[in-house]
Amino acid sequence: MSPSHTPQDVAATFCATLVDEWICNGVRHAVVAPGSRSTPLALALAARTELELDVFHDERSAAFAALGIGLDTGVPAILLCTSGTAAAHFHAAVVEAHQSAVPMLVCTADRPPELCDVGAPQTIDQTRLYGAAVRWFHDPGVAAAEASGTWRSMASHAFASSTGLWPGPVHLNLPFREPLVGTAGELPPRRLAGRSATSSAVTPALADIADIAAMISGRRGVIVAGRGGGDPFVVAELALALGWPVMADVRGGLRLGRWSGAAADGGVVVAAFDDILRSAVFAGAHSPEVVIRLGEAPASKVLGQWLSALDAVQVHVSSLPTWSDADGVIDRHVTADVSVVCGALAEKAEVVDGAWLADWMAAERIAQTEIDSVLGAQDVALSEPCVARSLARSLPQGANLVVSSSMPIRDVEWYADRVGDARVFANRGANGIDGVVATATGIALATQAPTFVLIGDVAFLHDSSSLTALAARSVDLRIVLVDNDGGGIFSFLPQSAALERDRFELLFGTPHGTDLRALAAAHGLPVERVATVAELVASIEQPGPRVTLVRSDRAANVEVHDAVHRAVVAALDKTGDR
Repeated sequence: MSPSHTPQDVAATFCATLVDEWICNGVRHAVVAPGSRSTPLALALAARTELELDVFHDERSAAFAALGIGLDTGVPAILLCTSGTAAAHFHAAVVEAHQSAVPMLVCTADRPPELCDVGAPQTIDQTRLYGAAVRWFHDPGVAAAEASGTWRSMASHAFASSTGLWPGPVHLNLPFREPLVGTAGELPPRRLAGRSATSSAVTPALADIADIAAMISGRRGVIVAGRGGGDPFVVAELALALGWPVMADVRGGLRLGRWSGAAADGGVVVAAFDDILRSAVFAGAHSPEVVIRLGEAPASKVLGQWLSALDAVQVHVSSLPTWSDADGVIDRHVTADVSVVCGALAEKAEVVDGAWLADWMAAERIAQTEIDSVLGAQDVALSEPCVARSLARSLPQGANLVVSSSMPIRDVEWYADRVGDARVFANRGANGIDGVVATATGIALATQAPTFVLIGDVAFLHDSSSLTALAARSVDLRIVLVDNDGGGIFSFLPQSAALERDRFELLFGTPHGTDLRALAAAHGLPVERVATVAELVASIEQPGPRVTLVRSDRAANVEVHDAVHRAVVAALDKTGDR
């Protein structure tokens, strides 16, 4: 430590030590919401050239950007704000990081103890502000020179807690006294030259592998693969070894041409499972004896209801030590590295009769043909399913796709039959529609790759603060905005038919009447309105930041979805009747 022990210099040295330790552990991004009380840590972050430092005017936007960075890299970003309600605006992103197991180092500046509970301005109780949504909470108090030997350990503890077997957010509440600008002295030395020791995988027990292999071999089954469902190549190998189809969530990385129904070997991936399972004829004739669920569940309610009604042995494999069994039907929970489990099972698996997989892949081809037929050609008016399908098929190599909750994630899950090699992200931990643009901005900042966003008008309005200064950021962010002037998903729910139109619109349809084109333009973003597939594809080829706007009608959108469902079911029922 420096001989200078003035409070401001101690605070500066304390913050510089935290930042140094985190950099040594591999942290490369910091996201800051401006404020005064956070000055010591903000200056420490800005002083390090190893860090990419991004400033967001709004705390909620900052938090979701940090979430996006963690989603992409698997390494926590440092997230910083000042004291008071600023810290409260982090909460939604902290909850999403918790439920999606995304690492994040949340640092909230605070007033010192003597300013608490005495009516000091911009002071709230920040102790355990995020409750059980963090892996670790710690308030070390105002930094003291005599405690300098513990600073690196605290930073290391925070990093390890955020990146361990169950990654997630960590909250450090850091009180600072004025004056807030100091000079950092010599930093306490590191005890170890390497990174903090953390364990990020669990090796499956040989007994578990043997039991599950005996349970599944030679039997008719399906694999349901979601986010966190393991290496796509390994999952596909397991499916081929068993002769089973894979109902693949678009976020899991399996929707590549090599495994689709158009593949030379017939493929293993069923992308149109939501429509296929609406056929009582096909679903009834193809009830599996075994189901292996990998990682998170897809969004499809139809799939969830089908799985919960099956008289089948169901096994869930996840690398996270969390319980995932909303319907109470899982017979075996395995917490281990999903790819290792799938690889081990593939070595022991015995294939079922070839007709089982052939039937599912034939259904997939029929469904995709019918979807193409209903959604139409290049010059027809865009429907919301058509936007999702066309966008997914048009993604360039190495791109990212960020999809909002509500209807966009469902449309992509149901109708995006292939996404090239693009990585697909969605905040499905808490299924909220907030922070979508900010999350995508964080992913774009981390990857520096073309990043596409599919978002509805209400979610866009929710996150309009993230448009602030977006035009000036060095990100290629291409936002596809579907505007149906309200909450389109509610038109699919029983409330739509049960309520009078005026009451439904007041409570659920919620038209807002906002000129979204003008809103985006006010932030300096180029906006192009498109009406056909050809126009959409041409628009999204242009680099961002920019907005491609598609107008839609909520009632017509329901009709298009229903038409697709009817066409697929009719084609499958006809095939089943032969």
